[in-house]
Amino acid sequence: MCLGVPGELVARVPDHPDQALVDVSGIRRRVNVGLLTDEDLQVGDWVLVGEGFALSRISQTEAQAVLDTLTWPGSGYVEESDGLRGSSVI
Repeated sequence: MCLGVPGELVARVPDHPDQALVDVSGIRRRVNVGLLTDEDLQVGDWVLVGEGFALSRISQTEAQAVLDTLTWPGSGYVEESDGLRGSSVI
């Protein structure tokens, strides 16, 4: 099972049209957006990210609701995010 996490598309990758830079709680990573070619994704759009792939486009309201749930005290999400901030994985 995979946990989908909301991320905001902050840039396209010019040499790789199937990739975008997505910000997930302050952590920016390349994400494959090839599954959403029919969505005409733009900078500022929110996507649900799982295993390095943008799985679906979601609204900012939906994204915030999921992030609020994930950052609920005791969820471990905040600690995990802090650990990833220092990683060099792209």
